[in-house]
Amino acid sequence: MANINVKISRSEKTYPIYIEKDDITNLKLKITQSLRSDKYLVVISEKVEKIYGKILGFSKDEKFVLKDGEKEKNFENYKKIINKAMEKGLKRNDSIIAIGGGVTGDLAGFAAATYMRGIDYIQVPTTLLACVDSSVGGKVAIDTKAGKNLVGCFYQPKSVFINLNFLKTLDERQYKTGLGEVVKYIFIEKNCKCQVNFSNFMSENTGKILSRDLNVLEKMIEICIKLKVSVIEQDEEEQGLRKILNFGHTYAHALENLTRYNKYTHGEAVVKGIKFAFNLAEKRSLIDKNYRYFADDILGKFNFTEIPDYPKDKILQIMKMDKKNYSSKITFILPVDYSTVEEFSLYEDEIFPSR
Repeated sequence: MANINVKISRSEKTYPIYIEKDDITNLKLKITQSLRSDKYLVVISEKVEKIYGKILGFSKDEKFVLKDGEKEKNFENYKKIINKAMEKGLKRNDSIIAIGGGVTGDLAGFAAATYMRGIDYIQVPTTLLACVDSSVGGKVAIDTKAGKNLVGCFYQPKSVFINLNFLKTLDERQYKTGLGEVVKYIFIEKNCKCQVNFSNFMSENTGKILSRDLNVLEKMIEICIKLKVSVIEQDEEEQGLRKILNFGHTYAHALENLTRYNKYTHGEAVVKGIKFAFNLAEKRSLIDKNYRYFADDILGKFNFTEIPDYPKDKILQIMKMDKKNYSSKITFILPVDYSTVEEFSLYEDEIFPSR
């Protein structure tokens, strides 16, 4: 079992991340032993509930079952979770436990952050995407019609329990969407100051990764988390360095919003966003064509879903609402060298030249 400790330098917050292959039947005991009290609310993904509900062993009255899909990360479900917590009489020393993918973790985490001005919450990611991204770092939020994650805050979990056995029953599309976030780390590794030559690891283990070899997945997830932790420990609230984790996301979030969160998964959109960032960087002479070819080769190894280009005017309109913007310009994280990115704020005609 890998055990990674997160230590946020500014706030002195600490919490453990456990990565293990132990039997899922033992998970409830491990989680409840980590809590400050014996009262809690479990927010669990509907898919996870169907497959693992009985195995996990939480009683019906302890659970709020959340339907799956990005569209469920909304105000209505937020209110339902808060009302359920009130019905159960949760106090400030009680907890909310999120069991599911990124939607479950983001929504439950936001509820925990705002209920009684903040109670403990535990992250139990059950998708690859959540394991390597949303369960770590304390970003919690809900979506609005105007855009993704526009209402939220930074609120760190009390602990994170990653059990690799959940990945065995993850459908192929959701598994690939997790890989979309995984490959992102290849292109930002040098910024993270925790260099492990991740591109070599991914290239050398492509077959085992695609076949879900748990030993290789354990190492892959551990590397991704260490890279992310090295960033958030220095910059919890995205004032500087943490912005690099948004690589590929400016375009991705606009694409998800434009297609109403039901056409492409987050990871599929991120891969499209990475390709868009590489093309934009090459057009602006930030990188040479050889690095773009390298990126194309890496992405090609994992057979990601090909997404067509969408009307630039519609994409631009949504990107203007991105929460990372600080002016009339649109903020991008773009590659500038191998495994190195930088932040750029660009006008519309710098993104899509008129000719």
